[in-house]
Amino acid sequence: AVAVFTGKADCPYYAKAEFLADYLQSTLPNFRVHKITQHPDKWEQWLHDICEMNGWEHRQSPIIWRELLDRGGKGQLLGGLNDFLEYAQEYYGITSMMLSEEMLDIAEENLQAYLEIVKEDEEFKSLIKPMQVWITSASAPICYQLIPLLANGEVFGMTTEISIHLLDTGPFKEVLCSIVMEAEDMAFPLLRSISEHTEIDEAFIEADIIIVLDDVLLNLEAQPLEHYIREVSEVCQVYAPLIEKNAKSEVKVISSGKTFANLKAMMIMTYGPSIKRKNIIATAASWESAAKAMLARKLNISTAGLKDVIVWGNITGSNYIDLSHAKLYGYDCAVWGPANFQRPLLNMIYDREWIHSELLSAQSSLRSRVCRCAGMLPAHAVATVLRYWYHGSPPGEVVSVGVLSEGQFRIPEGIIFSMPVRFQNGNWEVKTELEVDGTTQEVLGRLAHELIQEKLVALKEIQEIHPY
Repeated sequence: AVAVFTGKADCPYYAKAEFLADYLQSTLPNFRVHKITQHPDKWEQWLHDICEMNGWEHRQSPIIWRELLDRGGKGQLLGGLNDFLEYAQEYYGITSMMLSEEMLDIAEENLQAYLEIVKEDEEFKSLIKPMQVWITSASAPICYQLIPLLANGEVFGMTTEISIHLLDTGPFKEVLCSIVMEAEDMAFPLLRSISEHTEIDEAFIEADIIIVLDDVLLNLEAQPLEHYIREVSEVCQVYAPLIEKNAKSEVKVISSGKTFANLKAMMIMTYGPSIKRKNIIATAASWESAAKAMLARKLNISTAGLKDVIVWGNITGSNYIDLSHAKLYGYDCAVWGPANFQRPLLNMIYDREWIHSELLSAQSSLRSRVCRCAGMLPAHAVATVLRYWYHGSPPGEVVSVGVLSEGQFRIPEGIIFSMPVRFQNGNWEVKTELEVDGTTQEVLGRLAHELIQEKLVALKEIQEIHPY
């Protein structure tokens, strides 16, 4: 059995009981002690809770009980100091002769030692600074799916704690509170805290990562496209200065969602000129995954064997799924090779009519699937890109990401364009060594024109509302 001694750190009676307990433990082979010291300000509540949990009646410091570990039963209450003195005298024939002055001195020492330990713990915890992750439009289903992926340790590592901040407008406060409560109940070991925010002025404070999920409900029969572009631009015009003001200098911004992923990244870059350009991206991983799944169904293989499917252009608008660099690994056929043996995907699809007709027509089907998803697919896409950003993408593979064009692949400069990149050492670089044939180059030109027009409309609409 173990005798548990607990009391206020400055209590002389606890000091006397503790002193006698230490003596018994040092002289008796089977007497074991466990001590719990409480801050004087927290003692009353702690005593109330422990008594209520065990069905005990006790009102003072210290409180002492025995835990019968070998029997698995609940603790057996011994009582306070006098009860313990009687117990020691009756069972072991030992009496404490400690004087009142000694009790007070030890109580003072206990309090100082307790405060030192608390201070050391706080200093140690302050060294472990959690990563601050902000999610906008956090009432969206994607956020609900994303939180467990961020908090389970697979994205940032099993030694990195995170704090998640959910940002949305006032009408969604209750939804955010429900998400916070559920996330707290899941008790993720690496989730230091999760909180909801509806005051825009406090947005992005100390942010390491910002995930922008804001979307618009497109209805082109009710409003022209320019109306929705203006709506997106106005939101980003609010976010960008706040990111500059409140977030950390190395903050990473990821644009996701079902609409205007490229434009959101572009407008945050435009209205937040001090934010590092290479730290603002749009994720195209949802399209990559959906395209790989469609191809895997056609070839009757696992999606794990499909690599380097590239998504070019406007991620949530007009994009182009390029299979010219795609590869197959582990394909079951007459030719076998080592685990890293690869085959060009196009060589394995003999139905060229399917490539040129069904795959192109399937773009609309893919768009429908991606846009109608409940949140699992885009959440996984964001988590995947973040993991690559912090730990590197798989060696030899390319990842499609919307980044600021600097003229690579003859794409006009100054637009966010999805293209193949590789993540390494916390950064990314465009895979400019990939060859682009004439047909693809022509498509990229058309896609770039669309994004240029989208950017011009956004800037024009904002200028008309807020002339400089």
